[in-house]
Amino acid sequence: MDLCSYPQRFNFCIFLLVLSIISTPVQSIRFDLDSGHTKCIAEDIQSNAMTVGKYHIVNPNEGQPLPDSHKVTVRVTSGYGNNYHYADHVNTGQFAFQTAEAGDYMTCFFAADHKPAVTLTVDFDWKSGVAAKDWSNVAKKGSVELMELELKKMFDTVQSIHDEMFYLREREEEMQELNRSTNAKMGWLSLLSIVIALSVGGLQLWHLKSFFEKKKLI
Repeated sequence: MDLCSYPQRFNFCIFLLVLSIISTPVQSIRFDLDSGHTKCIAEDIQSNAMTVGKYHIVNPNEGQPLPDSHKVTVRVTSGYGNNYHYADHVNTGQFAFQTAEAGDYMTCFFAADHKPAVTLTVDFDWKSGVAAKDWSNVAKKGSVELMELELKKMFDTVQSIHDEMFYLREREEEMQELNRSTNAKMGWLSLLSIVIALSVGGLQLWHLKSFFEKKKLI
């Protein structure tokens, strides 16, 4: 049964659409980067998700050429150390790929050291999931009507929310398993600490008793 086929379900569809806008990973930021320093931005992305990013150095003097010192080295890596994008000594660039594994993906910007020191302003736009799709190309390639395109967006949004819920459930199970394992290890460590403390206390009592007996105090 189509979720959005009946008028009484219209409000529910609107709710899903708003929820998707809130929950879809979209990160558009502008930050300062001092020469000789590195700044990294992390994003938790599920597997088999599309992610795209665009970045450029903001020109401090509009209308004039960008200074040669305003260059950065950019690297995008996964939590497993896999390299997905690398650009050296650039002032603008972009990347797009489909994730192979779930977890934290990190984009690091490095500015080479300069004398005197300079501060670069970086404009970075990072999108994942439904927001990363190029809907304009979908409309052109498929020759679909506007309503059909909106329905396809809503369908992909619902599917994205569904996948995100299962992904969060898997992460929760992993965290629970980690907590159980940590609690078990802490229990054994506490028991071992008690045994060692009792053993040391017993040795001290034995040593004191032997000392007093030699001194004929007891």
